[in-house]
Amino acid sequence: MDKTIRLRGRLKQYIKFTLYLGILLLLVNIAIYLLDVRAGVLLSAFVLFYFVITLWLTAVNKRIVTRELINFATEYGQVQRTMIKEFDVPYALLEENGKIVWCNDSFLEVVGGAYPRNVQIHNLFPAITKDKFPDRELGESVDVSFTYEEKEYRARISRMIFSEMLDQEIELEEYAENAESYLLSVFLYDETALKYAIRQVDDQSLAICLIYLDNYDEALGSLEEVRRSLLVALIDRKVNKYISAVDGICRKLEKDKYFVILRKKNIKQLQEMKFDLLEDVKTVSIGNEMAVTVSIGVGYDGLSYAQNYEFARNAIDLALGRGGDQAVVRAGSEILYFGGKSQKVEKNTRVKARVKAHALKEIISSKDQVLVMGHRLPDVDSFGAAVGICRIAKICGKEAHVVLNDVSGSLQPMTSLFADRTEYPEDFILSPKDALECVTANTVLVVVDVNRPAITECPDLLRMCKNVVVIDHHRQSTDTVENATLSYIEPYASSTSEMVSEILQYTADNLRIRPEEADCLYAGIVIDTNNFLTKTGVRTFEAAAYLRRNGADVTRVRKMFLENAIDYKTKADAVSQAEIYRGDYAISYCQAEEVANPTVIGAQAANELLNIKGVKASFVLTPFQGKIYISARSIDEVNVQVIMERMGGGGHLNVAACQMENATLAEAEGALKGTLDTMIEEGDLL
Repeated sequence: MDKTIRLRGRLKQYIKFTLYLGILLLLVNIAIYLLDVRAGVLLSAFVLFYFVITLWLTAVNKRIVTRELINFATEYGQVQRTMIKEFDVPYALLEENGKIVWCNDSFLEVVGGAYPRNVQIHNLFPAITKDKFPDRELGESVDVSFTYEEKEYRARISRMIFSEMLDQEIELEEYAENAESYLLSVFLYDETALKYAIRQVDDQSLAICLIYLDNYDEALGSLEEVRRSLLVALIDRKVNKYISAVDGICRKLEKDKYFVILRKKNIKQLQEMKFDLLEDVKTVSIGNEMAVTVSIGVGYDGLSYAQNYEFARNAIDLALGRGGDQAVVRAGSEILYFGGKSQKVEKNTRVKARVKAHALKEIISSKDQVLVMGHRLPDVDSFGAAVGICRIAKICGKEAHVVLNDVSGSLQPMTSLFADRTEYPEDFILSPKDALECVTANTVLVVVDVNRPAITECPDLLRMCKNVVVIDHHRQSTDTVENATLSYIEPYASSTSEMVSEILQYTADNLRIRPEEADCLYAGIVIDTNNFLTKTGVRTFEAAAYLRRNGADVTRVRKMFLENAIDYKTKADAVSQAEIYRGDYAISYCQAEEVANPTVIGAQAANELLNIKGVKASFVLTPFQGKIYISARSIDEVNVQVIMERMGGGGHLNVAACQMENATLAEAEGALKGTLDTMIEEGDLL
């Protein structure tokens, strides 16, 4: 191949400038001919002489200039190469496949001194893989951060395309055929000191912590009056000592509330210790029958101190809404949970129920229409609570409808109570589609037995209705119904039907409800308490007594839930094939293809498995409608809610569940066992 050198750009223009000037003289010569022929002939001779001299000088100067440029480029390249070789920043050139072709001395120091020619870059730095190289989609350069020999580096990788490098004053034709090829340049920036300084500044940032005593009044009420001040002093000492140990400031705001200021790095210490103040406070005992529990809300990583305080407020509200006796940490959009192993203490006072009842009555009275909605695959408690809310709406003189998609077999006996009755409109039960069509600006939506928008019967209703009321007994999770006009969430309650029964008693004086409505509410309590065996308290029985006085029939309710032979057999099969995992956890399947309500059968089987001696928690996996439903149950030792939350579900301390999409039974079982193993290793499960 003939190797030639061309001059390009401004240099080429400078060399040919005299020729362009000659052309100008030629034009002038033509003009002179028009004025004076003899002068034109004389000028023509000069122009001819000028062109001869100019062409000769151009040819000579081109060779001279080209030679000088090559000499300069060679010397300049040597200087540049020496500078880069001795450059303090590590630098290397790679081929397209990542093979190192050259590097400077600083790069050699980083990799240990041995020259890495023809070594793949990812063999030295595993984080720099070929898929991270820049391309036309990613751009001409990318940054890759990694750690190497306890130092933190940022690699800037850039493409060096030959066609762009050759677009200079000199074009070497011998490289023209490879103009689309490229090399990769890699600069390594040592950011160890910078990132250490950033971490130090970040660790010193402010964190706000709020500590509330969950059952202050109840604990003091179980103690002699002369000992109450001692109990308060001991709790204060525990809290202050705990915060002082991590270099924090603690101030008591009220008799049962503390305000704490900490550094962010101290919060990380508390997280590593699993907020052991939660268990430490319970050890304070001077004769009090009830152990004191605390809730902790922490906020940090906000844009301002005020935002950190709001994060702490949100965290403590979430901790209390989940039943207390736990710590919730909110760092920006991330939320972490700790503790929550104790059963929520039932409040003896009904002041809160009375206040919520009056607020609900005012909201409904000011609206034209009431829609009541539960969760997907509604159960007896959800429907019973919805019926109770409809009765409240009727007392206020408002039209009310229950939003229900499909009536399952377990709900059929209850919904049939309202069919062909003149007291209830024909559209008493609406489908989600019909409900969306009848929504107006003056409609109030009451959500019962659920506080997570994603699993409601019709999430679109939440977006369309400006006025939303939430009544639920499940513990709150991260995703809750936002901007609710009224929220009444009590995790200590046995069921939402119990809560609605209490609200009914404060709605109007001497209120009487219809027997079928009392049956639905009573059935909701019976099902959620497993025939008054779990989560029952004084107020549960008071609500049941109120419903009995209003016509609820125990025998009639029992007949509603008589099982078919196939249902009973399916449940028995699920119990018989249970596996006892790690000695404490019963895991089984519920293969219920012929059953109308397989998820209900699975939940019942989980309850039955708790009757096995030594079983702390039970899990039943049920395939249904392309998903795997996991029902989790426990008695008192295991918080199944936190287990299900790790798998994307939620619920109560003793009753929880989750759904898994695009998974087989084997995969779901593997995920469940993996979650149990992880939590046992981390100390979250004993």
